[in-house]
This record gives sequence, C-alpha cells and structure tokens, in this order.
Amino acid sequence: MILTAQRLRLLKRERERQSARWWQFDSLVKGGASFPEPGFALALYYQVSGDVAIGKRAVDWALSPASDDVRQLALVYDWCQPILTPQQSATLAGKMRGPSEFGSNAPVPARDVIFAAIATAGGSSHDEEPRLRAVIEQAWRGLFARSLSDGTASVRLPDVYPILELMHAIRDNLKIDLRDDAPEWFRNLPVYLVAANYPAPYRAPENEIRIPMDASGDAGPDLKRAALARAAGLAMVAFDNNLLENQYLQGWLMQDRFSMFTPFGAPYEFLWANPYQPGLSYYHLPLIFHDSNSGALFVRSSWDDDADWFGLYAGAAELFHAGRVTQVNWAASGTSKPEPLPLGDASVVFGRIPFQFEMQGGTVIVIGLKPGTKYLVETDDEEMREIPADHGGTFVLQYPEGRAAGVRVHEPLPNP
Repeated sequence: MILTAQRLRLLKRERERQSARWWQFDSLVKGGASFPEPGFALALYYQVSGDVAIGKRAVDWALSPASDDVRQLALVYDWCQPILTPQQSATLAGKMRGPSEFGSNAPVPARDVIFAAIATAGGSSHDEEPRLRAVIEQAWRGLFARSLSDGTASVRLPDVYPILELMHAIRDNLKIDLRDDAPEWFRNLPVYLVAANYPAPYRAPENEIRIPMDASGDAGPDLKRAALARAAGLAMVAFDNNLLENQYLQGWLMQDRFSMFTPFGAPYEFLWANPYQPGLSYYHLPLIFHDSNSGALFVRSSWDDDADWFGLYAGAAELFHAGRVTQVNWAASGTSKPEPLPLGDASVVFGRIPFQFEMQGGTVIVIGLKPGTKYLVETDDEEMREIPADHGGTFVLQYPEGRAAGVRVHEPLPNP
C-alpha cells in the first residue's frame, strides 16, 4: 500500500548507494530519534532495510493502547506483516475496524477508511474490491470529488497530502485514477503546489523550508504543515512523472537546500523524493495562478526569493512583502477610488461597487466583488463590456503593456 514493488526497489537502491536521503533517515532511526509518526517511520525503515528489530518497534507502537492513528496502524499492518504473529495481526485488524464510509467532506477520513480496508483485505480473491468501490462511488465521487469540481471545497496546501496518499492507494490496488472525477482541480494542482508558497524560505536549523499560505502565524510558521505541503508535491510527482506540470513541480522541489531532515519530514522525503527524475525550471511557470472555479488567486512579482506575493484563498487574503506576511482585510479596504497594488507586471485592485481606478496596462485583477455577479466595466476609449466575477468574487482584465487609462466598474442596471 503506497509502497509499490517499483518504489521499494528504488528505495533499496538508495540504501545501497548510501544516498543523502537514506543517510539522514538511517541516522535518525539508529540514533534513537523520537519520531512524531513512529509507526509510519519505523515500518518504512523495516521494509527497506529488513531490520527485524526496527520492525518490531513499529509493531510494539501499533499494539500499544494509546496508538489510534488508523493510517499508521494500517501501514504497520501492511508493511510489517512478515513479522506479525497471528494474534498480533488479529489485534491490529481489530484496532482498525471503523466506519465503512467517509462521513465528512474531508480527505483524512477518506484516506483512513481506504487504508484500513486495503490493509486488512484477505487472500487472492480480492473480496475487498466491492467494498472499496462502494466507498469510492458513494463518498469520493458522490461527495468530495464533486465539491472539488464545483469549487466549494477549499483544500489547504498541507491538506492535499492525504488526497495524494488516497490516490496512490486506490490506483495501486484498484487501477482507478481519482483525477478523472475532478479533472480541472487536479490539472491545476501541480501549479497550486508551487504558487501557494511564500517567496522567501524560512531558515530552520536543519534546512530551508518553503512556507505555504496557511502555515504562518503570530507564533511563527507551522513547520509540520509546511513539511506536509512539500510531501504533497513529492507524492504528486511520484504519481505521474510524465505530466508536464509535474515536471515543473519537480524542478521546484529538487533543490537540496529544501530537503527535509527532521524526524517528522525525513521519512516523507525518503519515501517520495526521486532525485533521478528530471525536472523543468519553475521560472517558466506563469507568475499568476488564478482558478476561476474555486476563486484561488496567487500573484508574484517574480520567481526570486525576494519577490512580492499576494494570495487570496478560501476568503482570506495575504500580502508578502519585504520578508513579512500581513493579513489583508480586503472586504473592508475597498474605496470608490482604490490604488492598484503593483505585483510585477500585474496589479490587484480592491474595490467596492461602484469604483474607478487608474491603470498602466498589463494584467489587472479585481477582487472583493460578489461571487458569480456580472459587472459593467468601462475603460477609456473602449466599449463597455460585461464581465462576471468568479466563485471568489474576482475577475481579470488584460490590457496592452503601457496602456494608461481610467477604468470604472459598476453593477448592471436592473432589467425594466
């Protein structure tokens, strides 16, 4: 489960070569590091090394009364099966019994249900397949994938990782590609995994870390959530390394200074990263990411670490400037004559209807409008046009570079 024979061969070669990723993981395990996810980390180490003593540590953790993480229990059950006694196997299977469907519009319950079902499936008859297919039809396709397609689901960058684990598990065992149920969302996902990060990395003692939009706070960045965001990118490339967008994502990820060395991140880095997979320079990606379906918007002034950055996602807006993140109360900042916020060749305008602004050409992104509402846009020396706002209350205007003009925006007159 998520550790296919092909991937296991790759990881064993990494061990034989004593690669940097294996060396770090091995050092943590042999050094007695306290892993935040001991079942996952120790069972993975056992699978790659064959070290029975480490495998038994994973089993002991899973059998302890306090261990109730279904995902990790399923991985220990699956990966450590050769060293489980029949009684231990039955005990672990019992600990994983639970609901047969998701029960909520969230990826973690979905992933856990699927992991438990696959791990405990028995024999060559594959009698688990009808059960799994029923969950996919009723829960994934009937609930979660639909919410991705219609833009009502807001999946934060770190929360993408459970979806990727779910995708790998389903494809590896049932030969079903879950991307087919929400094609547009998954088509945008690789670029979203890049664009939603602040430009400047956080310098931790172990390494540099890309921080996604929702992993910052007054007490400092949430490094665990940042690690999960990176793990999501690595798992996305592993899912389809031929996809062009994934090759740009690979170029973003495969910089040694961002490798994860902590007890939480190192097992993910070792499991998913493939430094032998070629990547393309992310500098060729557009500086504007706009998903009109969900309303997600991320704009950079450049791909350099000192770039300015603006993010609008799930109703929250943030500005990254001069190494600092500030929350933007765009709902209260609109005026009748707003000043566009410059971000390289693009600018963002916060407006309240009716309003007007002066622009200097390029891409103008108007935010803070009513989702799904049509607006009249008047630009000097141009005919009036009607433009609908997307699900996030945003629309995009394109002008020739250097085209200085005034722009006026107001709601259409009601029909008589």
